[in-house]
Amino acid sequence: MRAAAVALLAALDEPARRRARHDFDDDQARRWLEYRPRPRPGVPVADLDVPARKAAHRLLATALSPAAYAQAMAVMALEEVLDRAEGWRRGRHSGDYWVAVFGDPARDDRWAWRFEGHHLSVSMTVADDQVSPAPVFLGANPATVRHAGRPVSRPLGPEEDLARELLDVLGPGGRAAAVIAEEAPADIISATRATAPGRLDPLGVPRGRLGPTGRALLDRLVALYLDRLPPELAAREADRLHGGELHFAWAGAVEPGRRHYYRVQGDDLLIEYDNTTDDGNHAHTVLRRPAGDFGADVLAAHHAAAHRAGPVRGDVPR
Repeated sequence: MRAAAVALLAALDEPARRRARHDFDDDQARRWLEYRPRPRPGVPVADLDVPARKAAHRLLATALSPAAYAQAMAVMALEEVLDRAEGWRRGRHSGDYWVAVFGDPARDDRWAWRFEGHHLSVSMTVADDQVSPAPVFLGANPATVRHAGRPVSRPLGPEEDLARELLDVLGPGGRAAAVIAEEAPADIISATRATAPGRLDPLGVPRGRLGPTGRALLDRLVALYLDRLPPELAAREADRLHGGELHFAWAGAVEPGRRHYYRVQGDDLLIEYDNTTDDGNHAHTVLRRPAGDFGADVLAAHHAAAHRAGPVRGDVPR
């Protein structure tokens, strides 16, 4: 990841590098999540030449598994599909994704980066070569493109299908606990907040109340989101969650093709999914860590170590 970030900055010309580079301590720019088409910190991929554009994609690929990288590429391509569906009025395009680097990856012990645009936001924070991998947001509009009743594009289909399998096996008692509202919220609850809620009530049904099949499906659902990360990071995140209680909650219609929402909560874990606009054909999904988003966990450990040992690389003594 460090090598890819250094290579990206080296591939940029000076004007692009000035737009891409930010101070690590610029918290407003670094602790940023915006999945709507809005202005954002960084440099747009559309303004880069081919070598720099490929360097930006190689950096993004260090944070995602091959499957999640394919999802991200499908999300970006959907900008052209959506623009056509809207009659080309808004000028959406698949190059409207921005990359930003915080700090100096070549020399600093604390640095971060983000790749972001409409329906895609991936933020990685590094301290002492420990990666804190959240938030990771993927959305899709349209969530499904069909021809003759069959899907030709459905990049977030696994996220919906696996949750529906879980809902189906809960049984009447489990479903009564899991379905927290007849109407789905308008969007994911954590939205674009720099800090995710530590707890969302109602919690829904706890994993411990599920039968063996339900527990296995809930574990698979969490693994699906963790597997957005490269294997080493996904395994570390799974180990961190081991032993904590998980809760699953659903809101909205239970029938496919209607507006719905679900979330999974655990110790320092928040997974949210919604498909609540455009008649249930516009999906948002996010993997967040309420106590660890934007590197809060690795930065706390870094500062504690620096306080014990004195100034380290990338820090200025006070």
